[in-house]
Amino acid sequence: MKIIFLGTNGWYDTETGNTICTLLETKDYSIILDAGNGIYKISQYIDFKKPAFLFLSHFHLDHIVGLHILTKFRFKSGLNIYGQKGTKKILNYLINQPFTVPLANLPFKVKIQEISEGQYSLFQNFQNSEIKTCSLPFLVKAKFLVHSSPCLGYWFELDGKKIAYCTDTGICENFKELARDADLLITECALKSGQ
Repeated sequence: MKIIFLGTNGWYDTETGNTICTLLETKDYSIILDAGNGIYKISQYIDFKKPAFLFLSHFHLDHIVGLHILTKFRFKSGLNIYGQKGTKKILNYLINQPFTVPLANLPFKVKIQEISEGQYSLFQNFQNSEIKTCSLPFLVKAKFLVHSSPCLGYWFELDGKKIAYCTDTGICENFKELARDADLLITECALKSGQ
């Protein structure tokens, strides 16, 4: 598995980086975490033949501003977008005229699925009745974090590794739960001047 940080800035781009976007490139899948301006670099690293999954943590612009350039990509198997309740409405508004090429006119199929807190997988694990069935070929957990706007943190099981993705949050119980026993925690933090 390759983990590529395409953008690590908060709020705005600078000469040293772009707003947040991370690529998890596994043998079988391309998983994109948030869609800040760093997403424009994805074509340098992604195999567009693999199924692609985009997980949005929340709707602050630094996490979705890169969506306006989706038309430049050619996802052969389409793009599956996952986010909290309201994702369809917000993306259908923003990825549309007059801002950019509408979702329906992109050169690939887009499927948006709204998820809430819980565990998700394509296959129901009958030993664990808490796992919700959806169109994901790998296990994902989603939990709400502490932020000024509703924000989901994620936990993935990929290639035998557990990866937690928790951005724009303070320490909270859900953050601890997602990070616990993870092989890798992807998070961000900022300190005030002098700290």
